[in-house]
Amino acid sequence: MVRHESNACRVSITEPLLIQIGAGWFSMGSDVGQSVESPVHRVWLDSFAMAATQVTIEEYAWFLDATGNVPPPYWSDPNFSHPQQPVVGLSWFDAVAYCEWLSPMTGSHYRLPTEAEWERAARGGAERMLFPWGDDPPFSRPAYHTRWKSGPEPVGQSQPNAFGLFDMCENVHEWCSDWYGPDYYAISSDRNPQGPEEGKRKASRGGSWRHQIKISRCSARSSIPPEFKYADYGFRVVCDGAR
Repeated sequence: MVRHESNACRVSITEPLLIQIGAGWFSMGSDVGQSVESPVHRVWLDSFAMAATQVTIEEYAWFLDATGNVPPPYWSDPNFSHPQQPVVGLSWFDAVAYCEWLSPMTGSHYRLPTEAEWERAARGGAERMLFPWGDDPPFSRPAYHTRWKSGPEPVGQSQPNAFGLFDMCENVHEWCSDWYGPDYYAISSDRNPQGPEEGKRKASRGGSWRHQIKISRCSARSSIPPEFKYADYGFRVVCDGAR
């Protein structure tokens, strides 16, 4: 736990539980998804560590207490205010600001994941599978039809994937660092791709509690303008290098 003095208040910060993802190659994209997921291409990623869960209300409250920033929409809505639910209603800029605050508080470099990092993490080391657990459809998951009735669930309720990451491809969409390019895969670097240099929409990954199909495929891509704030958009952080 890290303690930080700010605005005459003592804020206790617990660093996120991080899962180390080793350097290596993986096959990114899908031949059976939407056109923006192709072509399938080999990508090398340096090692990184990803938070085991999406950033929670409790964790984001420390940031608000320390900075005095305005809470996001839905902050007081009972459907979105459990301390262990993922924080939602954040713009991409809000998510980046959290990372920029957390980094000096902990002495580690936190940031948003790239699309490539997110997809490698979601796959859990397996190649070409549709979902973190394999190819069985979402409705095959335990209690699928009784979940996510009025908002996201507290994090860590599902079985983790093979890397030990919870809620990959479900619960809330997760902001990524990249600008979104629908044709980017055709020109993407094969080493640590960062996305297009500019754009109008930021990439996001993962499923949403309010979609008809609530768990996305590992390769599924989405995007919205970075200033938008939706009730099913949250984020998780990554940390560079070994811990």
